[in-house]
Amino acid sequence: MRPLLLLACLSPFTALLPATASAAEVCDIPPRFGLSPLAVNIVQTACNEHRLWYRPFIDRDGRAASLSATEAEDVDLADSGLVAWQRVVGYWRQSGTLSPLGDQPGASSCLAPPGARYTDSDCRAFLIDTPWSAAFISWVMTRASVPGFTRSPRHIDYIRAAYQNSGPYRMTDPAQEKPAPGDMLCYLRDRRQALSYSGLVQSLGSGAVAHWKSHCEVVIAANIGGDRTLYLIGGNVMNTVAMRKLSLDRSGRIELPPAKAGAADGMELGCTPGREEECSFNRQDWAALLKLVATAPAALPTVVPNPTPAPYPAPTTQTPASPLPAPRPGAPQPPPTPAPVPATL
Repeated sequence: MRPLLLLACLSPFTALLPATASAAEVCDIPPRFGLSPLAVNIVQTACNEHRLWYRPFIDRDGRAASLSATEAEDVDLADSGLVAWQRVVGYWRQSGTLSPLGDQPGASSCLAPPGARYTDSDCRAFLIDTPWSAAFISWVMTRASVPGFTRSPRHIDYIRAAYQNSGPYRMTDPAQEKPAPGDMLCYLRDRRQALSYSGLVQSLGSGAVAHWKSHCEVVIAANIGGDRTLYLIGGNVMNTVAMRKLSLDRSGRIELPPAKAGAADGMELGCTPGREEECSFNRQDWAALLKLVATAPAALPTVVPNPTPAPYPAPTTQTPASPLPAPRPGAPQPPPTPAPVPATL
């Protein structure tokens, strides 16, 4: 499937960058010196997936700049062997985050192996109706062999673990700390009023946070070549695996866009032709920067084959990888499915 959307005008800042910097694909740039092996694994895994989905992205002004395949489509991804919707099923199954949702309509169809489903339509309906961004993050952490990560269908579970200093991440203020590759940037969503970091800390400390809706994305790079840009990759962003660009200040901290207007502001909510300022995808309640504190993977992963060679060094030792979604006829067969991961809810 060819891109459906392409905005010709990028931000003025981007236009002022040197030609070599603006032409570079950040995922094709080798990791910077001193980056931990675990951070390299996380970045490599997320970048490989972004390539498979034809590299869609949101620019620094919060505009959708490109979009190709989406979650429920029966189209080939960039390797001409994986199908979009089956790839999303793989994120659910291989991360161990699908079983806790087995009672939801269509989830049981996705739990069944390819070829054994009564109908694929139930599974594809589940993919459309159920946010899969946390399943994607859990899949990336599983694939990158991040030790002690709280895999969950809800981002808030590993945000809480980071707040409690449990596991490979610790929670920090995104307005104060500098992001680095392998970190995660998270926002709270569907709330009547923005909380930001201080409000989230207070709520977590009081035990008021239950199954809050949230969203996290992996930091891929920051300030490449002095471009003062933060690069993130997340799943279920515009119903695909997309990259997001945010601005950095001179010190390397994130210039957090203001959250969208809430009901407490006494304003009509939503993005409309008369309220274009509310239409930026980057205007979110960015409340947590999860800093990666672990440095070594539990085991180096096998990387999914990609349409272009990954720029990162190949691991010297590998463990059996979890299986890929069912390929089209004639595609290479994946390895067997590992034992289910216990739910961490």
